[in-house]
Amino acid sequence: MSNILHTSLNISLRRFTPNDASFIFDLLNSPTWKQFIGDRNILTPGDAVNYILNVLTPIYIQYGFGPWLVVLNNTHEAIGLCGLFKRDYLDRPDLGFAFMPGFEGRGLAYEACRAALTYIIQQYPIDKLYATTSDGNLRSQRLLERCGFAISGSVTPPGCNALLLYTLNLK
Repeated sequence: MSNILHTSLNISLRRFTPNDASFIFDLLNSPTWKQFIGDRNILTPGDAVNYILNVLTPIYIQYGFGPWLVVLNNTHEAIGLCGLFKRDYLDRPDLGFAFMPGFEGRGLAYEACRAALTYIIQQYPIDKLYATTSDGNLRSQRLLERCGFAISGSVTPPGCNALLLYTLNLK
């Protein structure tokens, strides 16, 4: 699968494919994913393939965007995801990101988010983005603020606890 975005520094971004199931399995079962995002019941490699096919791929098909796999340029190692989600409870897409343990604090999430935002502005007619995070996820809050998002309230997704809602005007 070809990259949709290649930064001049460290990373490339591309769409997920079923071949990324092993990475999805590891990411969605990482302690920080489960703590801050929630358990997606990805218990087997087959569940990870189904997640890609039934959750991620339909976003690409319906909206033309979605979450992208973040890969290190020098080693081609998958390290995270960053991209757009469309939630039923929000009227605009939201920027989501998550990285494997061991890749925090190295500027890679910031690099991925900034690159994704530049790509989004160039490729999609979106005037405003949202991002959500839990109240206790200070690292994500700082990253969103560093990327220009401002806290604008809270939102409670169906069946979930309230999340902080951040907004970024793109136009």
